[in-house]
Amino acid sequence: MLGIGAKAKVDSEGRRWPGPFGPYYLLELINSGGMADLWLATDANKQTCAIRCLRETSRFDFTTRRRFLRGCEILSHIHNHEFVIGYLGHGKIDGTHYLAMEYVEGSNLKMLMAQSDPTLEEIAGNLLIDAAQALEHVHESGYMHLDFKPENLVITRNGSVRLVDFDLALKRPEFAEKLGANPGTPAYMSPEQLLREPVDHRADIFAFGVTAYEFLTFRKPFPGENADEILSRHLDRSIDFVTPREVNPDLPLALERIVLKCLEREPDKRYPFMSVVVRDLQSVLYV
Repeated sequence: MLGIGAKAKVDSEGRRWPGPFGPYYLLELINSGGMADLWLATDANKQTCAIRCLRETSRFDFTTRRRFLRGCEILSHIHNHEFVIGYLGHGKIDGTHYLAMEYVEGSNLKMLMAQSDPTLEEIAGNLLIDAAQALEHVHESGYMHLDFKPENLVITRNGSVRLVDFDLALKRPEFAEKLGANPGTPAYMSPEQLLREPVDHRADIFAFGVTAYEFLTFRKPFPGENADEILSRHLDRSIDFVTPREVNPDLPLALERIVLKCLEREPDKRYPFMSVVVRDLQSVLYV
């Protein structure tokens, strides 16, 4: 057991061990990603929180560090929403960049879908609307998420949504513009992202459509092993594309229309704003 005031140890891969971390105490490693680790922790007042630590091995990966810090700053500006993970603070301790956040008990939507969790059917309507409202808030706050996917939607034990991970988020441009880099998860990226064409907030609307389709059918609308395969399915939808109701006939026709409008290849044919998606979802789902 590390003594009070001692520095937590770091292994050869840059992962910390449980123990003191500035005013926090790292209790248990919750999740380990490519560039950061997420810890269950307590703060100086013994209140439970989550601490995301940039790996020591990522400290000199300047692109990764820049994205981590940008995600912290953006979350600090937009966290005041019930469906966005709460922000508590960020900075550097013992040379490690960190983000302190609200801790919620739950699992991300990707894991729950993989487990075929029976509660998903019970909360389906609320989940879609809550996720849409979270994305609406991001856009109205002046940002694009650019990594919206089931893995970044945490579902709490009482069925509430928290949108997380703003490392790839950027300021929302007045007009679509080309991105300097093209990070993201190809399966959820819009055609214009994959083609490296100008992008605006409607790329997130497309990602919402992919996520909704997958959530409602348990399959991706544009499957592929790599970005090129996925893009070819975007460009020629006669290749194996099936509508949500062909997979799940129990879906309301109006709900399918919302999903398909989000998935339009041309941005101008999609919903113009997430607020309109929210309105239509609320109308169709009677929630």
